[in-house]
Amino acid sequence: MILRRAMRVRRIALLALLVAAAPLAAQSRPPVEHRDIAYVTTNGVASQLDVYQQAGTTPTPVLLYFHGGAWTTGQRPAAASSFGSFLKLGFSVVSVSYRLSGVAPAPAAVQDARCAVKWVHDNAARYGFDPNRIVVHGTSAGGHLALLAAMLPARWSRDLPQCAGVPRVAAVLDYYGPADLLGASAVSHRTREWLRDGGAALGRELSPIAQVRAGHPPVLIVHGDADPTVPHEQSVRLRDALAKAGVTVRLHTVSGGQHGKFEPAQRAAIVQTVADFLREQRILPAADTP
Repeated sequence: MILRRAMRVRRIALLALLVAAAPLAAQSRPPVEHRDIAYVTTNGVASQLDVYQQAGTTPTPVLLYFHGGAWTTGQRPAAASSFGSFLKLGFSVVSVSYRLSGVAPAPAAVQDARCAVKWVHDNAARYGFDPNRIVVHGTSAGGHLALLAAMLPARWSRDLPQCAGVPRVAAVLDYYGPADLLGASAVSHRTREWLRDGGAALGRELSPIAQVRAGHPPVLIVHGDADPTVPHEQSVRLRDALAKAGVTVRLHTVSGGQHGKFEPAQRAAIVQTVADFLREQRILPAADTP
């Protein structure tokens, strides 16, 4: 009798342990991958994206990522591991390719970025996204696209007709993106290549600093103060302009950081800053306290 009672207690304890571990196991499951989805087709060119969908049934915040490359080169990352820190925070991720300058000059990349925002919003239910927690993110030229995806009017005159009515996003994460396309920059020749059909007038319109106004979503800027490609001063100017307009903004300056070349400790500090910022904006739940 005593032996049977002891075995029963052990079985109950084991069952309790498994139940307690179930949420953690669910969180550690790899995302469901949906590859090479055409989100918009323009003049026979299909722009594609990949979805890394969190497992589970609860709508998740979604990170919409634009790669860098001065609008002329680059491609979206090939693996979910590139977004490990965001997946750990509970985000689903949408990684976007857009028309580069060799396919179509400006404003094509911006048009595609705007279409990607609308696609995420319109397909939120299908992929388990929370449409009220869309965060746009980009590095370098991708940071520029993330800013314009959020800062241009909801019905911008240059939007593609099939993407008219771009919804508001919850926040912007801009990593060392150019804020003033007419300002001094080591990538000015590539900027001119991208702007070749519009020149200075289009460059001014497509400069985030020219689109600053009250009511923009919160913006977190990350930039190294030794960046030889996009001057840190551009992000300082953008921060000051946004703050003056009453927009919630933070600039995380990486001391000695170059163009995306940061030390491991600096990268860890950026991840923490991003998490804190998104919790402050209530895009992520508050951190658990011991």
